[in-house]
Amino acid sequence: MKRARFQLIVIVASIIVAEAAQRSGVLMPVDHLYSDLWHRVSGVRFAPEKVALVVVDDQSLAEHGDVPMVFWTPLFARAAATLRQAGATVIGIDFLFGFTPEDWISKLNLSGTGVLRDYDLAFRQELNQGKIVVVGSVVRSETGAQDGLLLAHTDYLLSLPNADFVNHIGFADLVTDSDGGVRRYQVAPSLNLPAELAAGAPRFTLAGILAARSATLDTHATIWQVAGRSIATGDTRAISYAGPPGTVPRISLSKVLADDASKDPAVQALEGKVVIIGGDFQGMNDVHTTPYSGRLITGSGGLMAGVEIQANIVETLLSGRETREAPGWLRILLLSIFIGVTTWAYRGRSPWTGLMELAVAMAVALLVAFAAFQRLWLIPAASLQIGLLSGYLLAFSERLTSEERDKARVKTMFKGYVSDSVVDMLLSSERQLDLQGQSMHITVLFSDIRQFTTISEKLNPRETVEFLNAYLGRVVAVILEEGGRIDKFIGDAVMAEFGVPYNFPDHAHRALRAAVRIRRTAQEFQEWMRARFPDRDIPAFQIGVGVHTGDAVVGNLGSQARMEYTAVGDTVNVASRLEGETKYLNCVIAASAQAVKEAGGKVQTGVHDTVRVKGRVEPVEVYEIIEVLE
Repeated sequence: MKRARFQLIVIVASIIVAEAAQRSGVLMPVDHLYSDLWHRVSGVRFAPEKVALVVVDDQSLAEHGDVPMVFWTPLFARAAATLRQAGATVIGIDFLFGFTPEDWISKLNLSGTGVLRDYDLAFRQELNQGKIVVVGSVVRSETGAQDGLLLAHTDYLLSLPNADFVNHIGFADLVTDSDGGVRRYQVAPSLNLPAELAAGAPRFTLAGILAARSATLDTHATIWQVAGRSIATGDTRAISYAGPPGTVPRISLSKVLADDASKDPAVQALEGKVVIIGGDFQGMNDVHTTPYSGRLITGSGGLMAGVEIQANIVETLLSGRETREAPGWLRILLLSIFIGVTTWAYRGRSPWTGLMELAVAMAVALLVAFAAFQRLWLIPAASLQIGLLSGYLLAFSERLTSEERDKARVKTMFKGYVSDSVVDMLLSSERQLDLQGQSMHITVLFSDIRQFTTISEKLNPRETVEFLNAYLGRVVAVILEEGGRIDKFIGDAVMAEFGVPYNFPDHAHRALRAAVRIRRTAQEFQEWMRARFPDRDIPAFQIGVGVHTGDAVVGNLGSQARMEYTAVGDTVNVASRLEGETKYLNCVIAASAQAVKEAGGKVQTGVHDTVRVKGRVEPVEVYEIIEVLE
């Protein structure tokens, strides 16, 4: 329950961090990098069906290079007439006609010659047909403030049907992000114009009004129903690019101007489509950075002509293929799943293992974001990764602090009962010590002093404590050196376990080796007793040692007033009883057959017998231990 509560806290805290970062906008540059990468990896995403381009390309310039572009209005008129006859629904011309040929003639003082009078009459007549949308622009100061509108020449404006600027003029301005990339568009940009300019002024972008004209939308409405979805004209939305530069179908202006253009299948294929005429030639200025502009992975590395960006926006509006940002609930759901799974996986793992799991989770988050992009959803991968990183830091910061507390508690609990090296091995291992109780396969050793009562009768209390401490100190040193744990002292007896708290695989061998060393210690201690207590008529110093290997329950036992980490069960009982059996077997060390077996053939045995011990129905096969090989 405590772990589940902490995991919930980590999930909620990480979601808050990720959402705060996402909504503050600090992750926007990273999200742009990822979304750009998705575009480049995807390449061509779909074939545009609603829009096509007629481009003023290098071939067109070469064929009419002797004519300044300001005098190209008759060419645009011929092209528009051909496109209108081919069945184009609406025609956009992405050139700003700020001057007329007559203006240039006047500047050259040729107006009096009568030459070129009404030179662009055909173009003005085409404008009056109502099929053409021309472009304008919002004039802005260096601070970004709107200073006014830049529109086509008055002669052309007066040629528009009923001077309807709203339906026949679109702003060519593009929405650029802070890094200069064009990823979003607006249908109707927010204008802050003086009242005298606002009345009857254009309202929509070029792509917006072309889409509205093609789908016969109400240009007075603020909500459009397009391709089965509602679009608020004031929103800023994502452009669903069909692919890198050159993906939108195009034909050269020179083909449209050809004498037999109406018979050209490429021109005939424009029927029912929005057609935009614009420049796409070497050296022009109307080129922009798009998600495909970088060279990473499969990026083309090229800039995209403004006219093709306009076409992508028209296709986005009319086709319904709109890349939408994931709603907040979906972001939170994904964060909950990712962080929940990873924090659950971190349980029992080291920080380094957790770091590898974090890397895998971040990679999976990218794959999920890319898969969503393929289905026209933008999932903020940066937000997912920030949430995962927060979850990792929170989970392991708590783990590290709690582990430090656990380590301190373990050190305190086992200080003096196991060697420092065993404690260090336990703390550095992946296995978690369950203090609440667990079944463990261990070896238990009991050692007792023979005739302790007789010895103590010949000594005063201080001397009894002195000799006990001297002897038990030597025994404890042996047990600790062999990796055992001192469980308790029961008067003159000592109980020790091997294989707990650190589960040495050779715990039986260690216990038997310790038993032999304790026997040797007792023999040497007899000389200490004689030297310390001469002429006391003290019996010979002798001990008994019992060893048994088996399963036992190990954990904290006791009451709230006093807890003790100890082992209980049949294994403990047998080891204790075998120590008592040494008197009847006439040996110092008695070990069960199980202990001898698990020592791996490194034991030299003596007397062999089968005994029944108190508290156990099954008899115990027992061996006298003579020596233990290293």
